[in-house]
Amino acid sequence: MAMLVEEIVRSVELWLRMIKKPQPYVDPNLDPVLLVPGIAGSILKAVDQENGDKEERVWIRILAADYTCRTKLWSRFDPQTGRSVTLDPKKNIVVPEDRYGLHAIDVLDPDMIIGRECVYYFHDMIVEMIKWGFQEGKTLFGFGYDFRQSNRLPETLERLAKEVRVIKCFMSLHSDIFEKYVKNWIAIAAPFRGAPGYITSTFLNGMSFVEGWEQNFFISKWSMHQLLIECPSIYELMACPHFHWQHLPVLEIWREKQDSDGNSQIILESYSPEESIQIFKDALSSNTVIYDGEDIPLPFNLDILKWADKTHKVLSHAKVPPGVKFYNVYGINLETPHSACYGSAEVPITDLPELRFCEPQYMCVDGDGTVPAESAKADGLNAEARVGVPGEHRGILSDHHLFRILKHWLKADSDPFYNPINDYVILPTAFELERHKESGLQFTSLKEEWEVISEEQDDHDDMVNRKPFVSSICISQAGDDQTSPAEACATVTVHPQIEGKQHVELSAVSVSVDA
Repeated sequence: MAMLVEEIVRSVELWLRMIKKPQPYVDPNLDPVLLVPGIAGSILKAVDQENGDKEERVWIRILAADYTCRTKLWSRFDPQTGRSVTLDPKKNIVVPEDRYGLHAIDVLDPDMIIGRECVYYFHDMIVEMIKWGFQEGKTLFGFGYDFRQSNRLPETLERLAKEVRVIKCFMSLHSDIFEKYVKNWIAIAAPFRGAPGYITSTFLNGMSFVEGWEQNFFISKWSMHQLLIECPSIYELMACPHFHWQHLPVLEIWREKQDSDGNSQIILESYSPEESIQIFKDALSSNTVIYDGEDIPLPFNLDILKWADKTHKVLSHAKVPPGVKFYNVYGINLETPHSACYGSAEVPITDLPELRFCEPQYMCVDGDGTVPAESAKADGLNAEARVGVPGEHRGILSDHHLFRILKHWLKADSDPFYNPINDYVILPTAFELERHKESGLQFTSLKEEWEVISEEQDDHDDMVNRKPFVSSICISQAGDDQTSPAEACATVTVHPQIEGKQHVELSAVSVSVDA
């Protein structure tokens, strides 16, 4: 009760400005960090150029989200510039730069009160890094961007270089500048070789960030489909054609066809990433939207495909300068779409445009739910370390395991012995300490137990045959004028690891002359 009263009094004093608000800890020795989000991870605003440059947040928002997407975010790709240009010529899409760029990547809908956590992006990480001693505008910055655009759009890279003087060389351009200003590059859940299963269904069916009845309050899959079909950033997430996959991602379709005799046959066809392009073209050949009374065709865009293929080639030849340390964190332990299958033997696809109205069945692999681990860790760069962290694609940004790794790599901790690659946690489970005196001697006995939790998994059959490891040690101390003679013995028992947990027991006894 006293603690609660103290908190109330302190809050009132802060409110009345009787005392100063405690200043956050600032570590002057930390190097500046720039946080760069992924696709859909930046707040976007539409600026009305004919209404006094009035701004309106168009991404993300809950109220009138679908209408706003259709009227202010829909765009067309311009192959001459490589930009996706908003259909409304009166609107210009911009990224807010408040709080040194952090506002745009912190909470994506600042107006949301109930369920606010669902629109957190870098919020938890920013809070955590400030605790470590980072300071907004001094050592912590953000870089939001128009995620509809290509990852190598020159104006985006130039804006980044102008503001932070760091990443003008991001695509292996001007490596001397990169090496001069960048010490560490940490990739988190980056789709280096694409997100094939997820993007295949996006091209044919659109994308939904919420499921069930909640979709009624957000942007529909159809509206997102019409937006993303003209976004270079989505084409750049297709399965990289130059990468040697362990299992090639495919598009499968159960199709009903007529043989030469007019008999119906149902067959399962499989298409490689290159062969899938023709399927996308045929399925989206009649795709259109009505905008401002005009019927606008939005087929699979071959101009964007050419642009994306060049992006893949640039990335495949990218190198990290010798003076820059590169780290890669990727998500694991979640079923992640790798290939997609449409139709079934009972309900086959008769006409490819039907694919737009069908839900796929996914063949999944290990990953973060969006990006396969195989793609995320295939950076092709000289990495200092690659670490898999259990977690969901966006949720991993709020994961405390990730925070511990980042804190170490950014030199914001004081533990020189921590190794993120062999990361483990020790949990004390029992502690007993007894002392008693008898005949001028003092006896002390101690028993302590821990659980060591790690990600490493031993072979189950091998563990059955293992026995606990036991080791003992005894130490004697001869007495002198200042110390009493004493002796201590300890035994450590390390049990075999089971399901990622390893039990450790310590028993110790000491005897000393009672001074």
